[in-house]
Amino acid sequence: MTAEPLALAKALNAGLRKAMENDPRVLVMGEDVGKLGGVFRVTDGLQKDFGEERVIDTPLAESGIVGTAIGLALRGYRPVVEIQFDGFVFPAADQIITQLAKMGMRSLGRLNLPVVVRIPCGGGIGAVEHHSESPEAYFTHTAGLRVVACSNSADAYSMIQQSISSPDPVIFFEPKRRYWDKAPVERDPDAWTPLHAARVVQPGEHVTVLAYGPSVKTCLEAASAAAEEGRSLEVVDLRSLNPLDIDTVVRSVERTGRCVVVHEAPVYSGFGAELAARITERCFYRLEAPVLRVGGFSTPYPPSRLEDHYLPDLDRILDAVDRTFGW
Repeated sequence: MTAEPLALAKALNAGLRKAMENDPRVLVMGEDVGKLGGVFRVTDGLQKDFGEERVIDTPLAESGIVGTAIGLALRGYRPVVEIQFDGFVFPAADQIITQLAKMGMRSLGRLNLPVVVRIPCGGGIGAVEHHSESPEAYFTHTAGLRVVACSNSADAYSMIQQSISSPDPVIFFEPKRRYWDKAPVERDPDAWTPLHAARVVQPGEHVTVLAYGPSVKTCLEAASAAAEEGRSLEVVDLRSLNPLDIDTVVRSVERTGRCVVVHEAPVYSGFGAELAARITERCFYRLEAPVLRVGGFSTPYPPSRLEDHYLPDLDRILDAVDRTFGW
């Protein structure tokens, strides 16, 4: 049977629906997730089919939303919380960092908080301030959280269900500018990639390019452009940021000898710094050049008319690839 093509937002909707059908403890909570179906329509139709007790329109209070989810998880439910836009997660940071991430350790493993916090992330949609952030490094730095980022419809469908099934809290990043990109979706769980495994999405020989979330498609486009110049880029979709599938990364970098890391967040203290450090530790004698990073600049996210200058594009990625051959 041919896998059905779905837009990424529709794949998330289908994955949430399947999880709710399979487990009555799964709840969906957030601002406008019910009657409206979410600002990106990811939860469209769920309240109609599962009722207001399982798809809950909450007040505009992110700290209260996550705090309520923690209480529900302690009573045996599996809440899926939607943060409407990435920049809105910061009012909930206290609940996520101080409570959600630490309850397992605080209780010596006796208590689990299977809460999924969905966060549409990144830029590229011409939005206003606080709507185009990339806050992943805050959460990868927080022990006790699993942090994952889907980049396509197939992963969106499988990874949201795998995250809901996890006994641990999961921060689930969704690339909002890819919500309308379509790709085939595999419905058979036996064919899914494990939640915390990276995947080589474009084999190559000369340079390893590491990306996740919205940057994966940009890197694939860069690989196509580089191929016209005779350079073969291997693109690795990390998929999971914590835990990190470092072994897949190391195998690729040891073979190519060069590595470029791409993400939308600012380069300074971004997640790429952790990748560069780990790769240098594991691959030092196999590297032909330093690990280079391409990302946002050390400024607040700019107005929408300037975001094309801020976000990594083909030229900046290919320039980094060129620089790895200058050593």
